[in-house]
Amino acid sequence: MTDWKDLLGGRPVVTDGAWGTQLQAQGLDSGDCPDGWNLLYPERVAAVARAYVEAGSQVILTNTFRANRISLAASGLADRAAEINRRGVEISKFAPGHLVFASMGPSGKLLAAGEVTAAELAEAFGAQAGALAEAGADAILVETMSELEEAAIAIAAARATGLPVAASVVFDSGKNKDRTMMGATPEQAAARLTEAGADIVGANCGRGIAGYVEICRRLHAATDRPVWIKANAGMPELVDGRAAYRTTPEEFASFVPALIEAGASFIGGCCGTTPDFIRAVKEKLARCA
Repeated sequence: MTDWKDLLGGRPVVTDGAWGTQLQAQGLDSGDCPDGWNLLYPERVAAVARAYVEAGSQVILTNTFRANRISLAASGLADRAAEINRRGVEISKFAPGHLVFASMGPSGKLLAAGEVTAAELAEAFGAQAGALAEAGADAILVETMSELEEAAIAIAAARATGLPVAASVVFDSGKNKDRTMMGATPEQAAARLTEAGADIVGANCGRGIAGYVEICRRLHAATDRPVWIKANAGMPELVDGRAAYRTTPEEFASFVPALIEAGASFIGGCCGTTPDFIRAVKEKLARCA
């Protein structure tokens, strides 16, 4: 498989589940830098990648969500950004048979609040995207974005590599939890991401899968691009200092038919989901055939 379009053969593509919570299960502490584990504990990161492929993921991500220089500066790793990104791709490309969409998350700073400039974001995302592409990523996923302008800057950086680009935002605000943190609707997000040049648009994180069915429907109606959906395993509860998610794999997968009907082309999981969730999604899709 060399082209994501080859996967779209009449049924949704199965992506992977959470990385952060899976790394926590491997021993990552709340104060640790997940991306730094690509250098410190590559075998633990590789175990997450392998588990998702074995569960049925056709597309998996990379452990590079916050591996831009701006975010890594907080952990003293800004000067190792290129190395961390390259290693992240190498870990996820452990074997043929699946595509690797390299993860590019937000900077952690707000453009609207003047915490970072557009030029600074363009430089950081450009360097990250370049390293991911050089390492052999099949595509780049700009994910978990709350500011559409930051997303557009990241998309531009990713597009400059020549790789396909997916872009995904978080809907977790507003009366009906159908707005981004900055107040954008699914229709506004779809329009901006499409205009910026994303090949795939979608949503991830922020809420459970039930709430993403209608958001998927609205995204699908507002763009001609395939729609990417990765919902959380419900909303977390704090148990003994750690986030606990109550949705079961079976409950999660029960919404797959509704997501298909709503127009989802890529289905996976975000925070709290595991390889068991992906296995359940794969089995549900097989029964929907």
